[in-house]
Amino acid sequence: MKNDKILLSHGSGGKASHELINDLFLPAFSNPILDQLNDQAVLQFGDVRIAYTTDSYIIDPIFFPGGDIGKLAVCGTVNDLAMCGARPLYLSTGFIIEEGLSIDDLQKIISSMQKTADEAGVKIVTGDTKVANKGHVDKIFINTSGIGIVGNNVNISGSNAKEGDIVIVSGTIGNHGISVLSKREGLEFDAPIVSDCAPLNSLVMDMLSVSKNIKCLRDPTRGGLATTLNELAMQSNVGIMIDEANIPINDAVRGACELLGYDPLYVANEGVLVSIVPADEAPNILAKMIENKYGQDAQIIGEVIAEPKKVLLKTALSTTRIVDMLAGELLPRIC
Repeated sequence: MKNDKILLSHGSGGKASHELINDLFLPAFSNPILDQLNDQAVLQFGDVRIAYTTDSYIIDPIFFPGGDIGKLAVCGTVNDLAMCGARPLYLSTGFIIEEGLSIDDLQKIISSMQKTADEAGVKIVTGDTKVANKGHVDKIFINTSGIGIVGNNVNISGSNAKEGDIVIVSGTIGNHGISVLSKREGLEFDAPIVSDCAPLNSLVMDMLSVSKNIKCLRDPTRGGLATTLNELAMQSNVGIMIDEANIPINDAVRGACELLGYDPLYVANEGVLVSIVPADEAPNILAKMIENKYGQDAQIIGEVIAEPKKVLLKTALSTTRIVDMLAGELLPRIC
């Protein structure tokens, strides 16, 4: 470890987070399942494959345009299960609540969770509640865990990408991060920016109905699209070339990022997925994605290359630059 204390950047999903995982957690807990470094574990029980995942949410503010911490918690866990091709079934939820939180706010969060669970087709079947002294927690933190079933003919992992595969992103990037930032800082833009927070399991099922040969799926949350592509490139030991002109970005998000000095490639998303698929199946998969309401803005943004083993961006000026993993902390407490 380069630091002797935990920093906000260790929760960014970028380089510092990977350092924390690789230097502390992996040596302590290493096993063949964990070492795959996917966003979920796929466990074999006889003829049944179970996907299992867990996540915690500390977002600030707890209500933002397009969602709240409750919707985010359900979507995040559903999406982590879906990213291995699993059909999410059951969730647990744990609440750590600050003394003094209004019952009205808690009711809104609970209602939002149930509404989102209904949309995703999952049930919240167990949970836990703790209350901490005022000032010891910031309003409310939520942990959700989930399980689902993976089909035996599905093999989706961050390590599956091969040279020639095609990279598809399901929608416009950066909406969630800029939405949360605008609410947190009291910023107003000419066009409202709404979080993309959404459950993506129906989109993944639509994609699998066209092809069972999808190589990789990942939702680019903390660290954004750039960090996720770097993770996939490292896991698969390949390079990735993306085309700036093909990356879908909402005009309002692009303008906000220019104003604030952010690169939208590093801004968090909560309703977007990245897919790496065989080249000959990419057109059919893309067409099916566009039919789903959460894939209407899907685009092919690049391809997998053998060398160099980095993420490269072809710019609008026809130059090429390296796109590295997020360094530091762009937007703390974004999920």
